[in-house]
Amino acid sequence: MKKYLLMASAIFAFSADTHAMSETMTTGYTETKYPIVLVHGFLGFEQLVGVDYWYKIPETLQQDGAEVFIATVSNTNYPEVRGEQLIEQIEEVLAITGAEKVNLIGHSHGGPTTRYAGSVRPDIVASVSSISGVNKGTVVADTLMDWSDNSEVFGDAFEVFISGISQFISFASGSDLPLAPVESVRSMTTEASVVFNAAHPGGIPDSECGEGDYEYNGVRYYSWAGAKPLTNILDPLEPITIAFSQFFPEGVANDGFVDPCTSNLGMVIRNDFAMTHLDEVNQMLGLHAINETDPLTVFRTHANRLKNAGL
Repeated sequence: MKKYLLMASAIFAFSADTHAMSETMTTGYTETKYPIVLVHGFLGFEQLVGVDYWYKIPETLQQDGAEVFIATVSNTNYPEVRGEQLIEQIEEVLAITGAEKVNLIGHSHGGPTTRYAGSVRPDIVASVSSISGVNKGTVVADTLMDWSDNSEVFGDAFEVFISGISQFISFASGSDLPLAPVESVRSMTTEASVVFNAAHPGGIPDSECGEGDYEYNGVRYYSWAGAKPLTNILDPLEPITIAFSQFFPEGVANDGFVDPCTSNLGMVIRNDFAMTHLDEVNQMLGLHAINETDPLTVFRTHANRLKNAGL
């Protein structure tokens, strides 16, 4: 938490200096009324061995006026646990900036995490934007947990494997937050999502691939997603998204981890970007589909959308 406060203070100081400069230094295109808080997904981090999870995204948004903070929650745990951690950090952001609310942007498991915060503390959340969120679960989690529950050998091996990765990320990123690797995967199953959505229904569509309420209990809801597991052969992480894309039935669009229809929340900006699950947050180091929409452009455009909505 101390590390987060130092980081947040530094970002706020930078933002304050930026506002003090002449108007020619910033267009104000991304200058939202409320600070933007970025929330990572499953096995996420702020920075790991020199690689930023949100590669160049905070800087890009700050350049044109936004105040941006990066939340650090457990890289594996229930969305309720991660959500409570997020709420604590939102309150710190409000204390630092003097703002009344924040705009939350969550990726993957950060979708349910941000939705939880917006559901239980709508007084401090202006909007929730979900990027390929596991809002109605994912077949990847369904399959892994089915294998784990029905095979003791696989279950033990899976727990050791996923726990090892989670603990390594926690250690290497300097986090001491509690971890629950297998429980985190289970929370992303279709069955668990039904229960979660009943308790936190804001923005969830009633139809299979439609939109949900644009506003619920005073919080605005948005979403977007990619729909390609392979976009750039130079990306060293794409074998991961390609491998997990095999879990989906033939013909079902996906970004390597999530079916875009199940990620829909509130106002759907697009759910068919030519992006993998990792391209959506500008990984790896900005490698993405050539001649397709730049992830940084999507973030800038959305910040402007929030600004124009008075958020």
